[in-house]
Amino acid sequence: MSQNQKENFPELLRKVVEELSDAKAMQGLYHQHRHGDPLPSTPALLEIISLCRAVLFPGYFGKSSLDSGTIGFSIGVDVERLYNLLVEQIEAGLCFTCDRQERGCNDGDLRGKAKEVASTLINRLPELRCVLATDVEAAYLGDPAAQNYGEVISCYPAIKALTIYRLAHELYTLSVPLIPRILCELAHSETGIDIHPAAQIGKYFTIDHGTGVVIGATCIIGDHVKLYQGVTLGAKSFQLDDDGNPIKNVPRHPILEDGVIVYSNATILGRITIGRGAVIGGNLWVTHDVEPGVTMKQAKGHQSADIMAMYI
Repeated sequence: MSQNQKENFPELLRKVVEELSDAKAMQGLYHQHRHGDPLPSTPALLEIISLCRAVLFPGYFGKSSLDSGTIGFSIGVDVERLYNLLVEQIEAGLCFTCDRQERGCNDGDLRGKAKEVASTLINRLPELRCVLATDVEAAYLGDPAAQNYGEVISCYPAIKALTIYRLAHELYTLSVPLIPRILCELAHSETGIDIHPAAQIGKYFTIDHGTGVVIGATCIIGDHVKLYQGVTLGAKSFQLDDDGNPIKNVPRHPILEDGVIVYSNATILGRITIGRGAVIGGNLWVTHDVEPGVTMKQAKGHQSADIMAMYI
């Protein structure tokens, strides 16, 4: 930095701060909230994930020295901590989207709603564990390399991602803003598996390897479905309103019926149905319905750059 630049540095800082504080420049990038309102905390949400894993899979996550005499105490402590954290973070999510003046709500309203939602979620944990048990079984039975259930629970990215997704999906169904998306993005960062919390996924679901899998918001997935790495269940196009803006909350992702298998790097787009028991081969691009029981694969004699699919 030259001497002249050093002398003018205070003025430079003032100018930069002024530009960064300009309301027009911040449009769409600035969240103005009432003083004292909490904001969602990533460290707190990571602790919620850790506590959920410890409660749902005791001994594999959290304390490693549990036995039949201490497990009830340990789970009780974790559930109490989990409840308190959920109340705080759910309230933060409600604050994030609440216009208090417009809706006429107050601190007591939001806190009460947060406690109600947190209690409901805690009450659903036993059911959530039962569903996750089916996912563990599907991963174990679907992978000859898996030696036991403990290996699946401890190591497999699919179980880690599905634990967070199923928690986030419950919060989504309870109309909690923002928090479900943050949770699923944390799972995405950890595992490479990107599942929108609004997606509907049945029991005995598994993802082999997992990296690069994308499951869109309006996907509906039945029971006993298996995906491999790199699979995309996405949208083909977006409906636009009269102003050219995407129309939200329109079903635009695939439906996979029970027993479907989708092999690595297949891309399935649009509101189409892959029928019960169908098999989609690797590296295929599918934009039309597939009948139940059909197997799709690349036609012989075509280069990968010009993929052709055929029914067999």
